[in-house]
Amino acid sequence: MAQLVNKAKEFVADKIADVKKPEADLTDVSIKNVSRDSAMFHSILEVRNPYSHSIPICEISYSLRSAGREIASGTMPDPGSLKGNDITKLEVPLKVPYNILMSLMKDIGRDWDLDYEMRIGLTFDLPIIGNFTLPVSKKGELKLPTLSDIF
Repeated sequence: MAQLVNKAKEFVADKIADVKKPEADLTDVSIKNVSRDSAMFHSILEVRNPYSHSIPICEISYSLRSAGREIASGTMPDPGSLKGNDITKLEVPLKVPYNILMSLMKDIGRDWDLDYEMRIGLTFDLPIIGNFTLPVSKKGELKLPTLSDIF
């Protein structure tokens, strides 16, 4: 009986390993708005759904890091669902206070850009599999606006 149960577990594990899962790319990280007290960053996340039906997104967790420290993080609960057999674009906004940006001035002052690493965890409720978190990350440089851009 134990052999039959083990063979059933192996069969199910093999089948689940071959199941297609959604794929995601972080296509854009940019500054959307600048105010006196903070800068609003936003990123575009493109998610491909290989299934013919929509998939609910449980939450999106995000973290923006620069110079080895976290400058913004948070979660977006229940941002909607993915369309079936389609690419869904999701906007992930981040608010970064100026006091944090000013603490990064050593990196920013050299070339007036911000070296960053954006990490996103996209949690889905997949049929049969259950909750599944898809990690996405991107590293790059972000040119900051000058005073003439603000005024």
